[in-house]
Amino acid sequence: MGDRPLSIFEVSGRAMSAQLVRMNTTASNLANAGAVASSPDAAYRTQKPVFRTHYDAASGMSTVDVERVVTAGAEPTKRYDPGNPMADKDGNVWESAVDETQELVDMLETARSYQNNVEVLQTAKSLILDTLKLGR
Repeated sequence: MGDRPLSIFEVSGRAMSAQLVRMNTTASNLANAGAVASSPDAAYRTQKPVFRTHYDAASGMSTVDVERVVTAGAEPTKRYDPGNPMADKDGNVWESAVDETQELVDMLETARSYQNNVEVLQTAKSLILDTLKLGR
C-alpha cells in the first residue's frame, strides 16, 4: 500500500466505505424483492460485495476494500401468472428470489459494523485531542 504507514483514520475510512457498498447492495436487493420479469435472464438476482483484506506491513494493520460485486443466492422462481403484463407466451413470469429476512439481517450487521468504525474514529480523534491538551 506504499511506503507510508496507514493511519487508523484510513483503516476505518476504508472499512466504512466497504460497508457503504454492502448497504447499497442490500438496499437494491430489498427494493427488487418480488420483482418479476418475462424471462429468467431478465429477472433480478441478489447482489453481494466481495471484500478483500490487505495487510500493510509498514503499520501492521489490515484494511478492507470491495474487490467486486457478484450475483448470489437462489435462481429466479417461475410462476404461472397469465394476467401479468410481464408474462411470456406461456403465461409465466420469473420472480426474483431475494431472501428478505437474510437481507434485513445483512442490513443490521452492516449498520452495526459501520457504527463500530464511526466509534473507532471518534475515539481516535478524542485521544489525539487529549494528547494535544497535555502539551499545554
